[in-house]
Amino acid sequence: MRLIMVQHGEAVPEEQDPERPLTPLGRSDIERLSAFLAEGGIAVPRIVHSGKLRALDTANALAARMAAKPQIAIVDRISPKDSPVWLTEAVDEWNDDTLLVSHQPFLSRLLSRLVMGSEQPWIFEFTPGSAVCLSRRAASRAWVIDWIVPPALLRR
Repeated sequence: MRLIMVQHGEAVPEEQDPERPLTPLGRSDIERLSAFLAEGGIAVPRIVHSGKLRALDTANALAARMAAKPQIAIVDRISPKDSPVWLTEAVDEWNDDTLLVSHQPFLSRLLSRLVMGSEQPWIFEFTPGSAVCLSRRAASRAWVIDWIVPPALLRR
């Protein structure tokens, strides 16, 4: 099973708009990421997100480029300050490849917990528009990092 973790694209400051839609750069980064994933043949049957506008817009943009249209769903308790403990346990029961769109610091804490068993230190600090793909090994059930794509890499 693969778990692709994506931080939503860059969003406008809360002071400018409390809903925090994506900025033009945020939309552009997510479009580049979705093109990259599509060109690489990456497809998932399911995309889950936090329900916040910036995560929803990111999830929809990613789903639009996938060959097979994934199911998109809101998952509670994956917002910036939420604990990743419950999700660490929940993903052990998942069997389908899943793309998770969430926020910082939740994503960095979840990634470290899945791979190392501890939320600190972070093994990668997500930035808006970045993606990390994990694979769960069948025999050991251990999570390993397959690839990391920061948005700056795709802007070239």
